[in-house]
Amino acid sequence: MTETNEQSVASALLRAGAVNFRPETPYTWASGWKSPIYCDNRRLLSFPFIRDFIKSELCNLVFSRFENAECIAGVATAGIAWGAMVADQLKLPYIYVRPQPKSHGMGNQIEGAWEKGSRVVVMEDLVSTGMSSLKVCKVLEEAGLKVEGMTAIFTYGFKVAEEAFEKEGIQLYSLSNYDVLVAEAIKNGEVDATASNTLLKWLEQPESWGK
Repeated sequence: MTETNEQSVASALLRAGAVNFRPETPYTWASGWKSPIYCDNRRLLSFPFIRDFIKSELCNLVFSRFENAECIAGVATAGIAWGAMVADQLKLPYIYVRPQPKSHGMGNQIEGAWEKGSRVVVMEDLVSTGMSSLKVCKVLEEAGLKVEGMTAIFTYGFKVAEEAFEKEGIQLYSLSNYDVLVAEAIKNGEVDATASNTLLKWLEQPESWGK
């Protein structure tokens, strides 16, 4: 991704209202981390032109970074729609991965049809710590698929995530990131100087912020 494209994607997230800044009363994530920002990329699906733009950028990312891709895998639930759109555009087989195997019926964790040995690109909407994303990669590999890498709309760029992906040997490419998003919000006047300082400070030690 070029800097211009990263800025365009960040701008699209802001226009769609997918990003909420709340430095005074931070959000609590499922991990227990306190955060002055909440990013909900599901909102992008409600805006046709933004949705089409993000889909095209994800397709370009797969095409340029994973030329040997033979299958797309969406991460449930937020990555399912994006993965399906990308697979359709690139005319590739599509599967998606549940957080846990179904408790009834076939008991599947991976939904769809695939061939062992197929080269798969995992589609995420957002990567924070990366733990849930890497769990999906492990599920796919245990099923006999070869994970080529992962694409995402947005990543916070946490050190813990970068180290985890490097340790597992998984390449992650994202359309935009936290630094670019905050810079775009400051430029647009969506956050004031005090809030921007808080947002930039948070990224230094997100796991202990607000404690």
